[in-house]
Amino acid sequence: MRFVIVTGMSGAGKSTALHTLEDLGFFCVDNLPVMLIPRFADIAHDDKLEVDNVAISVDIRSGDALGQLSKCLDEMHESGYNYEILFLDASEQDLVKRYKETRRSHPLSRGGRINEGIAIERSKIDFLKQRADYIIDTSNLLTRELKSELDKIFVKGDVYKNMIITVMSFGFKYGIPRDSDLVFDVRFLPNPYYDPTLRPLTGNDTPVAEMVRDCEEYEPFINKLTDIIAFLLPQYQKEGKNQLVISVGCTGGKHRSVTVANELYKRFGEMPYTVRVCHRDITKDRIVKGE
Repeated sequence: MRFVIVTGMSGAGKSTALHTLEDLGFFCVDNLPVMLIPRFADIAHDDKLEVDNVAISVDIRSGDALGQLSKCLDEMHESGYNYEILFLDASEQDLVKRYKETRRSHPLSRGGRINEGIAIERSKIDFLKQRADYIIDTSNLLTRELKSELDKIFVKGDVYKNMIITVMSFGFKYGIPRDSDLVFDVRFLPNPYYDPTLRPLTGNDTPVAEMVRDCEEYEPFINKLTDIIAFLLPQYQKEGKNQLVISVGCTGGKHRSVTVANELYKRFGEMPYTVRVCHRDITKDRIVKGE
């Protein structure tokens, strides 16, 4: 039996996670009072209930009782009940944006600024993040991508390393992505832009990708880049980082950076991480001289 405790920041996707688990066959209870959790665990593990998997959500709505959750979790452990903690997180910027879009007030803002409420909440539930088995940062995740992550963990049983990697191509002339953790400049590679037949195409097209890959610098570069990123990933994890944005830039973000980003996505997609690829500026450079 799997006993999952869904928690995390308000606005980070806990409701979506709980609904997804319910669709996956879990018996779900939202906002269960903290002091009832050990008793609920007793009931859930009763063979007469005939329930295979259970998920409960606990968050800042519990008020001062949230401080007793550590004690309750310890009691469950002493009783021999195994549990898993799923922690949903997101950046302050994204949480503020979501609250403004829905026109809701943060439960701890007390009529003040949303970011003040977020800061208070983060300090109150940090102990749960420290105990979490799975940490999912939903800042850059679509709803379907979050559901896919939950399916990997709770249905397919894939190894989950609490790290979501976003490989992003971009054009330097449009600015470096503000959420970048690592930035790599690939403007030293041959530029397909100067080939009139390749200029309208992108790095997603085979002729462009082949031109970039065929230069003698490409293979040693991509191998060394892969090695250094592979070395850095576990180091970031040791520091508690659960989301990494790797930005790859060329002049316009249409040819070289797209090719390299796609290759990194392919290589790291074979590793036990969740990897996404996006091409921020691929459609921006559409104007071709002479047209």
